[in-house]
Amino acid sequence: MGATRNLRKVLPALLALIVATAGCRIDMQIQPYYRTMAKSDFFPDDRSARLPVEGTVARGDLHEDTYFYTGKIGNAPGDYLPFPATAEVLARGRERFNINCTPCHGRVGDGNGFIPTRGFRRPPSYHIERLRKVPIGYFFDVMTHGYGVMPEYGTQVAPRDRWCIAVYIRALQLSQNATSADIPAGQKVPSPPLQLRDIGNGATLPQIAPAPPAAAEGEPK
Repeated sequence: MGATRNLRKVLPALLALIVATAGCRIDMQIQPYYRTMAKSDFFPDDRSARLPVEGTVARGDLHEDTYFYTGKIGNAPGDYLPFPATAEVLARGRERFNINCTPCHGRVGDGNGFIPTRGFRRPPSYHIERLRKVPIGYFFDVMTHGYGVMPEYGTQVAPRDRWCIAVYIRALQLSQNATSADIPAGQKVPSPPLQLRDIGNGATLPQIAPAPPAAAEGEPK
């Protein structure tokens, strides 16, 4: 009897709580909204989807440094790197080049990759005079948008990695066309000369000691 009496006392409050929560759930569940591409009589163009405000930039896509993202100055490819060329940059470029570029261009950029041996068009060697003279921004632009039968890699390779690859291409060009006149005074070339094609197959770059600083004027040499 006591339990029944207590239940009668709390029953009104319990029912009120159920009604209140049920009302909120229905209100949130059935609230009006537009489905994708649905028609709307509210807007003059009858479309429920609204275009973004002119000049809207998606989060993470604010490309303030135009040259970094295009490799161009105006409509012409630029001829400088947008960040310092360090050993880490060159190593990153070699890694990304070997992954993305060697199937067609080969390890040393001579166009003798695996893909051309299967019937695809052979790409030009990086060591021809025309490509040795192009600005470094040219390589970035070609990677970004593609060229001829080469597809674009702008959606696959990040902008910084594209620059790193471009730096490595310059290193490949130097490795295949350098002369003794290009060696700074006081430095020695290892014997036999190490080719960049050997790097990545167990070989390592030699450690070359920097040349001693020049003595200031008036100091003993």
